[in-house]
Amino acid sequence: MEKSYDWIQDLVRGEQHMEEAGVVDFSPAFDPANVLLKGSIEFLKGLKSKFIKASSIFNQLKRSQNGHIKIYGISRTHADFMLFRNGYKLIFSLSEPGKVTIQFHHMSTPFLNENPKEDGANTPSIHSIITAQWGAFGEIVWQHKSKEINPEYLVRFFMKNFVHNSSK
Repeated sequence: MEKSYDWIQDLVRGEQHMEEAGVVDFSPAFDPANVLLKGSIEFLKGLKSKFIKASSIFNQLKRSQNGHIKIYGISRTHADFMLFRNGYKLIFSLSEPGKVTIQFHHMSTPFLNENPKEDGANTPSIHSIITAQWGAFGEIVWQHKSKEINPEYLVRFFMKNFVHNSSK
């Protein structure tokens, strides 16, 4: 079944449950918290897939093994991931349903970090926050600074910046 129609599976499961239990469920069919969480995870997985494809093409076109981009999932998270190259990290994480943070991190570049720790170690600096807004019919619209985003351009923008900043 196409992924865009997986909501029908939920609809059928709910109806089967009501028939089996013999109980009518009067709760609303639309659970905003659940939709937001699922939508956020799908958004991050979609971004990761696009970054994997872009990184694969970059790595194939780069002749030497030095400076290849690697992508890692982050353990014990829903769908967070990280790009890694030359000690430089670009981290995409779901800080809460409907809110994705994008952070740059490198130990030797304190100018990227606006809030260095007192001990001199740098923590990731938040570069961007992508937020979910509700569309007209319950769809999720992803925005940055109140402007709708295009995931293709988001990937292009961050790949260019990541490659530029992580070059030796």
